[in-house]
Amino acid sequence: MTEPAEVETTGRFLVLLQEDAVEEGLAELGAIAGFNPNTGEIGSDTLQVFPELGVAVVSGDPNLLRELNGAAEGPGAVQIVEPERVVHVFAAPAEEEAPEATADESVLTWGLQAVGADVSTATGKGIKIAVLDTGWEKNHPDFAGRTITTKSFITGEDVQDGHGHGTHCIGTSAGPRKPGTLPGYGVAHEAEIFAGKVLSNAGSGSDGGILAGIDWAVANGCAIISMSLGADVPMNTPYSQIYETVAQRAMAKGTLIIAAAGNASSRPARTAPVGHPARCPSIIAVAAIDVNRAIASFSSGSADKIGQIDVCAPGVDVYSSFKLPQKYSRLRGTSMATPHVAGVAVLIAEKTGARGYELWARLAGTALRLPLPSTDIGSGLVQAP
Repeated sequence: MTEPAEVETTGRFLVLLQEDAVEEGLAELGAIAGFNPNTGEIGSDTLQVFPELGVAVVSGDPNLLRELNGAAEGPGAVQIVEPERVVHVFAAPAEEEAPEATADESVLTWGLQAVGADVSTATGKGIKIAVLDTGWEKNHPDFAGRTITTKSFITGEDVQDGHGHGTHCIGTSAGPRKPGTLPGYGVAHEAEIFAGKVLSNAGSGSDGGILAGIDWAVANGCAIISMSLGADVPMNTPYSQIYETVAQRAMAKGTLIIAAAGNASSRPARTAPVGHPARCPSIIAVAAIDVNRAIASFSSGSADKIGQIDVCAPGVDVYSSFKLPQKYSRLRGTSMATPHVAGVAVLIAEKTGARGYELWARLAGTALRLPLPSTDIGSGLVQAP
């Protein structure tokens, strides 16, 4: 596995505004970039603003970036400027020989059993979870009668999932326990689902779309955001200060962000560092284990001193819902582990009323310690209450 190149960017910029001075920050942007608040235009470009998070996405030439950076270095409302990154589904690596299953999946998937969802009395009822991914298979029969709030942040594509990845992640986090065809596969099977399409049907998107989805989820009072997406990064890449601040602001409003660590390792030869945005300290980074509770060969880990794994969950040979006509699929990746963690977080939130930092502490504090290094699995295998 080769070291990834520098992170791909879009040519646009993320701008962090002082939390209590968003309007002043927009005025400052207007002064720098010629932004017209009535039309939303900067010359021929546009400005996106996410008011819950205090972040803007702007287009502009390198001279504009210099001016924005100059503003960020001063005492004004513009605080940090970063290039906008391209992000992707953390696609499952090529299939290796699957470990010999030791779990009976006639009723529930091995993943639900591993996290103790099969014996928990919690259901997720009354808790909102946002899954930000490739969208949602609107016609999936297993979800008939469920309340699912959807929104697309991809220009020219509605929320319908033409990829399948998002539908799989929604199924694991909050799908049914008694679908038309067993096994049941949903951790928090009565949670209120918010499906945000922040990645295209081709499986790619940008920071702006993800931040728009986070802003939407926070505004709607979602207790948990599950993101099986990101970008692999070279060793020792600094984490995004803007995402870190966004995660802190979201947590202060009661929304915990959980993200896939990435699938860039080729163990045992190489352990890749945690990807963007999971490498931020205030975002829970999830590693993947297999049915035998061994670390998955592809699972990115705490390979540098910046990105740290926080917890692990089932991420190999995971059965869940998929786009039609296929309806179901078995996939592998930290993408599959992440919705297990998000679903368990929903169950803990329902049982305890915990939100934000307290929810994180409970999730990590009740994880099952495994005989594996914490650099690979963090606190351990998450457990339902």
